[in-house]
Amino acid sequence: MTHEEILTLGPDTAGLRKAAEILRRGGLVSFPTETVYGLGADARDDRAVAGIYEAKGRPSFNPLIVHVPDLAAAQVYCDFNDVAHRLAAAFWPGALTLVLPLRPDAGISKLVTAGLDTLAIRVPDHPVAKALLDVFGGPVAAPSANPSGRVSPTTAAHVLAGLGNRIDAVIDGGECPVGLESTIVSCAGTPALLRAGGIPVEAIAACLGAPLAQPDDPALPVAPGQLASHYAPKGKVRLNAPYAEAGEVLLGFGPVDADLNLSPSGDLTEAAARLFACLHQLDAMGAEAIAVSPVPDIGLGRAINDRLRRAAAPR
Repeated sequence: MTHEEILTLGPDTAGLRKAAEILRRGGLVSFPTETVYGLGADARDDRAVAGIYEAKGRPSFNPLIVHVPDLAAAQVYCDFNDVAHRLAAAFWPGALTLVLPLRPDAGISKLVTAGLDTLAIRVPDHPVAKALLDVFGGPVAAPSANPSGRVSPTTAAHVLAGLGNRIDAVIDGGECPVGLESTIVSCAGTPALLRAGGIPVEAIAACLGAPLAQPDDPALPVAPGQLASHYAPKGKVRLNAPYAEAGEVLLGFGPVDADLNLSPSGDLTEAAARLFACLHQLDAMGAEAIAVSPVPDIGLGRAINDRLRRAAAPR
């Protein structure tokens, strides 16, 4: 498959129908969500799901998130307890993934769950994603549409640059408004934060009336986004840098003199939306050494710092 053969589809009826047809025959389609662009395949099709791992170069022990159109669809595949119902009612559709016990009759490929007895599932809040799920009529496994360990895509151009010769199509729905992956909460036992993301942890704790447990990253991931090195640009990253040293490019936050700035006004929502786009831009600039300004570790800043720490981890 050459780059020229990749279909770039519009977010219209014809494009959505074509995308659903590709998914039904076991193909791979990238599509926009409110968080980042996902790389979708039929979550019930072993060969299609294997194609996701192959295209991304993703280790098969790293489970995937399944996207469904609504709570009723999610209940077909997972067992919900009271905590899960409360979180779904408060934050779905939206940037929250719940890890729940997998129903024995779910029919989800074991490659999706990496052989675990739980499933990561969410209802996206993006018109194109919702429309695709409706037209396709089934569960779509969809990690971020980028080579494993590299920067997540927030535009169709990012997808094509990273995976353009490995997938069948991308639906161009413009920029992703949130720009960070979903927050992941385990509801299989004591509610626990597995990944900070687009829904602030404080909002989830307020909904539950109690803080989430925060277990250490496991040796093997039980949810996406738990690998130590992840979301990485090509250049070496130095965090909490008040200024750039010789040879470094400064990725700023707040009112600092920087080569690129996540948010000159210090707005965490703007910074979250711009994070991956700035990391892609640093790659395009050829930045070999990147200094990053301190970012407050509150609200969405917690998710931003999580991504930055993994981007800076040894590879």
